[in-house]
Amino acid sequence: MAHTALHIGDSSALLHKIAAPFNAIGKAMIRLAESNSRMQEVNYLNGLTDAELNKRGIKRSEIAHHVFKDVYYV
Repeated sequence: MAHTALHIGDSSALLHKIAAPFNAIGKAMIRLAESNSRMQEVNYLNGLTDAELNKRGIKRSEIAHHVFKDVYYV
């Protein structure tokens, strides 16, 4: 009777090494976007109450449009 053993190794370690540069690039892009002054303004406005937004003449659903209105036209 013959017995056969097949050892492929840890392929997940190899996949992690291949994916590492892509993960680093993705995280850097997220940090870059979060440090953008427009995104900081969006986060600030999202933190305001509806009453505070109303005083500024902004509806919660229109925050992104308000912040980026000079960049795009909808």
